[in-house]
Amino acid sequence: MNILFISLGCDKNLVDSEVMLGLLDAEGYRIVDDENEADIIVVNTCCFIHDAKEESIQTILEMAEYKKGGRLKALIVTGCLAQRYQQEIMEEIPEVDAVLGTTSYDKIVEAVKEALEGSGNIKISSIDALPFVDTKRLVTTGGHFAYLKIAEGCDKHCTYCIIPKLRGNYRSVPMERLAEEAKELAGQGVKELILVAQETTIYGKDIYGEKSLHKLLKELCSISGIRWIRILYCYPEEIDDNLIQVMKEEKKICHYLDLPIQHASDEVLKRMGRRTSKAQLVEIVEKLRKEIPDIVLRTTLITGFPGETAEQHQEMMEFVDEMEFDRLGVFTYSPEEDTPAANLPDQIPEEVKEDRQAEIMELQQEIAFEQAEDMVGKEVLVMIEGRVADENAYVGRTYKDAPNVDGFIFIHTEEELISGDFARVKVTGALEYDLIGELL
Repeated sequence: MNILFISLGCDKNLVDSEVMLGLLDAEGYRIVDDENEADIIVVNTCCFIHDAKEESIQTILEMAEYKKGGRLKALIVTGCLAQRYQQEIMEEIPEVDAVLGTTSYDKIVEAVKEALEGSGNIKISSIDALPFVDTKRLVTTGGHFAYLKIAEGCDKHCTYCIIPKLRGNYRSVPMERLAEEAKELAGQGVKELILVAQETTIYGKDIYGEKSLHKLLKELCSISGIRWIRILYCYPEEIDDNLIQVMKEEKKICHYLDLPIQHASDEVLKRMGRRTSKAQLVEIVEKLRKEIPDIVLRTTLITGFPGETAEQHQEMMEFVDEMEFDRLGVFTYSPEEDTPAANLPDQIPEEVKEDRQAEIMELQQEIAFEQAEDMVGKEVLVMIEGRVADENAYVGRTYKDAPNVDGFIFIHTEEELISGDFARVKVTGALEYDLIGELL
């Protein structure tokens, strides 16, 4: 039986997809990447913002067409959209044979078998469950880097976010399980581990009684084969001295942090339900840069939040200009049903949101281009990602760049390089967000 898997949304969702692929592979299903060859299609969905929801629905409808006269026997929907709209999906898209919620991915084999027998149904486990799957993940990221999901759910309840309702309270994965998974990944050739969760910084507080990310990092640094460890989704207010110290001490930990800040106006931050003030954000950024001078800071912002005034938007522009973040992404606010922010007064028109987003990105572009120019002439360590088609050139990443969200460095060389290799490179030029270099 051939099975096609479509994973939408974030890298945390991708980990769930890889776990399901591992379970199906162990049962003898053949994984394919062509819809026309698939007997079964699984769509792992996202519905974090409106665009993600639209993409998920559109993908399900497109895959449903293959049930009409094709070889497709079963269509299964999993993930956040499935958790949120389980009944609606089954009722309104009759081609869907089974629905699995966010904590039911361990039941994928059972769901596939039942769907093929014509008895597919809805499988929704408690969103406070933490499924344990004792089967190797099927890594889909190329083999040289992989995401390690260290926790599930979130306790923060920001007013714009639906995640706690879809994925439950914060649950840390026990350290020994993560160490075991990391060793397996290293054994498969993974060189870079990227730690992800809805929030990585409070890892362990629920099961060990204290924040234990620094202890987990030390444990992971001891695993041979792993060269880089990168940390994403660090809530700024939870960054403590223990984390900073372990980043300074352990050479494998990339001097890179992803801090979702969301805004710079105290009034907007309060309405968002965030737990930092602008002054605290400035203090945290300054402390990180003082303690770890070569640290790269990525952040994300939301523009057009309900009630955001032109002055508050300007305040955010000035903050971005002052902070000079190395990497920055901006989302326009998306009102999500069942969230407090969706019912707030003074919702901002879409065109105003988009104009404000464009303004911030234009400003950030100038900052990013200047930083790229400053890299020219420097020597950097690069992880090779792959070869550029039909050219004697390779594409790679420095520690400053996370996969799929940041830039690349292009290296021209006659030498044969392999994905996952590390190489010393001299930066010879800058192309907007990307760099050009030569092998040393």
